[in-house]
Amino acid sequence: MTLDWCPGIREACAHWRDAPMLQQTFEALERSLEHDNDACIDCAKTVVEVVCRVVVESFHTQQTPLKPTQETPTLSDWLSAAIRALKLGDVRDDRFKKLVSSHHKLADALNDLRNKAGPASHGKDPYLERLAVHHRRTAVLAADAIVAFLHKAYLEAQLDPISSREPWERFAENNALIDAHVGLAVDAEDGNSPTLRFLLPSGDELPINIEVSRLLYQLDRDAYVEALNAARGAPAPVVEPVEEQGEQ
Repeated sequence: MTLDWCPGIREACAHWRDAPMLQQTFEALERSLEHDNDACIDCAKTVVEVVCRVVVESFHTQQTPLKPTQETPTLSDWLSAAIRALKLGDVRDDRFKKLVSSHHKLADALNDLRNKAGPASHGKDPYLERLAVHHRRTAVLAADAIVAFLHKAYLEAQLDPISSREPWERFAENNALIDAHVGLAVDAEDGNSPTLRFLLPSGDELPINIEVSRLLYQLDRDAYVEALNAARGAPAPVVEPVEEQGEQ
């Protein structure tokens, strides 16, 4: 078996490529599939749980808590929280609700199979026979269905740009609106950090004082290094002494 059996998982893991634990689990899944190892069941279940956690973390706030409250949340608990976060249950169509419920059944079955036969999670009878390929295939397909279901819904959800870990490109519509209506001016005074003045449509201004190094570091790491190299070869800036004024 290969990752061709789980395109939904492959796509989701490519999207969240900055999540180290998810990537590590994905790599373990790939290796176990290549070697027809039953551990792919453990990895498939874990990928589902980590994806659920990514979704929940993206929407959880103190005002709208979504994380499971159980001391040791199950896969079903995390899936329920992810479905609440994406508001997938907020529909009147009973048929769609049944479809959502079917993903819970898949998650429960996958978790049970992992507990019963997954070799990487709990110690098993050392003389148990390996599972047949169709058992592994069924587990991976079930996990892929759940992950694809959540990931596609996540891509269509409205995220909070304040707390989101998504890149700037994820907010293309918002970006276009801001760029069309908000201007930018820069004030740079000697000895102080430059002030960026964002000119709002109302005529008001939104000033942000920021160090040049911080701006480059956040926006363009290559430019940051280039600026650093240029600064290292430049002479030290001359600081003019401040004249003391006598009392009037």
